[in-house]
Amino acid sequence: MRHSIPLSRRDWLALGTLAGFGLARSSESCAAAPRGTASSFGRAKRCVLVWLDGGPSHLETFDPKPNAAVEVRGPLGVTKTRHPGVVFGEGLPQLASRSDHFTVVRSMTSPVGEHNLATQYALSGHIPGGRAAAPAFMLPVSRLLERRPPLPAHVAVPNFNLGGGSQLAGYLGASHLPWSLGFDPAAKDFSEKIWPRSTGLDAGRLARRRELVVAKKQQDPALVGAIDLLRNAEARSAFDLSRESPATRQRYGGKSIGQGCLLARRLLETGVPIVTVNNKGWDTHDRLHERLHAGYTGAKVPVGLIPSLDQAVASLLDDLRSSGLLDETLVVVMGEFGRTPKINTLGGRDHWPRAYSVLLAGGGIQPGLIHGTSDRVGENAVEHPVTPSDLVATLYHLLGISPHQRQPTPDGQQFSRVPEEARVVSSLIG
Repeated sequence: MRHSIPLSRRDWLALGTLAGFGLARSSESCAAAPRGTASSFGRAKRCVLVWLDGGPSHLETFDPKPNAAVEVRGPLGVTKTRHPGVVFGEGLPQLASRSDHFTVVRSMTSPVGEHNLATQYALSGHIPGGRAAAPAFMLPVSRLLERRPPLPAHVAVPNFNLGGGSQLAGYLGASHLPWSLGFDPAAKDFSEKIWPRSTGLDAGRLARRRELVVAKKQQDPALVGAIDLLRNAEARSAFDLSRESPATRQRYGGKSIGQGCLLARRLLETGVPIVTVNNKGWDTHDRLHERLHAGYTGAKVPVGLIPSLDQAVASLLDDLRSSGLLDETLVVVMGEFGRTPKINTLGGRDHWPRAYSVLLAGGGIQPGLIHGTSDRVGENAVEHPVTPSDLVATLYHLLGISPHQRQPTPDGQQFSRVPEEARVVSSLIG
């Protein structure tokens, strides 16, 4: 009997990284949230979060202070944007030339300056504490947006280890976490790691394995989903970056963030509604010029964190615009906080949550807006401040979830998605 063929250790290795799907539909009452009650509500049908892990410096990216003292303005120059009198850091020329295609919030502000807690606050809208932990906004949303089976609803590239391992599932639990690839898409052997060809899992063998799993009295939906994904050539091809031309791969840049954003674009096009691109290294307490700009000592062409971000996000926005997907795809580029107004003795900047910047595009966001300001040294948000609670409320609204809707937690609490004082920032919405 063919059902007697067991799954071998090699089979499990091939399927193991694919089993963390979170494919089951949620039974949360948020599924009943009305869409379309306003022109912007539910405008976004997809979302890509480009997470700059560690806290990017607003003073070197979207809110430089070129007229401040040298210890404030730092070692980098600026570049003009399409907005008269508005400049970005010198490492962002491509985004500066496209500043009419997205919005920058320069007045983000928070009291939380520790990585894990700030990450939880930034992505859930709730300052951590109390009996129930709020989930990151992407997790409940991923259960509601339309996906194309057998693709997962949410993919993390290369992983979901945001903020040093923050508790982002909250009261929803681990079943809501995304499928983390576990491998860097910039690695030369990325495709082989994702789809090992040496396992011998051909179409016939996969079909038999699926029958075996389904025949079990307690079948594993995640494993069934993993097998279905392996069997689906179109789904597998979404992860195959070798199908892109060398020119396209070069345009996005060869660093992890570039190839991660390229993979995100392919996944969105194929039917994955939520993609998180996790870009590490932004906790720049020292060697700011080298780490943020040059990339390495003596570099003639800057390849550091900021130029790599510029290439990746500009190319992602270009491709989403040209394909028509940007109108219904929410793009969020952010970290957990900003950096101190003054350069420290190690040539870097330390944690600073009282003023920082976020880039937003597509999915109902008003393009070409510079929202709010920080003071003359980037120390405090002074005009039109936006808290993480406000930002998350706005993202929920655009993704079709009522932000103040209450949800039951496992211990019987009624938990509002965002704090009562949070507001949808209507000026950000187009």
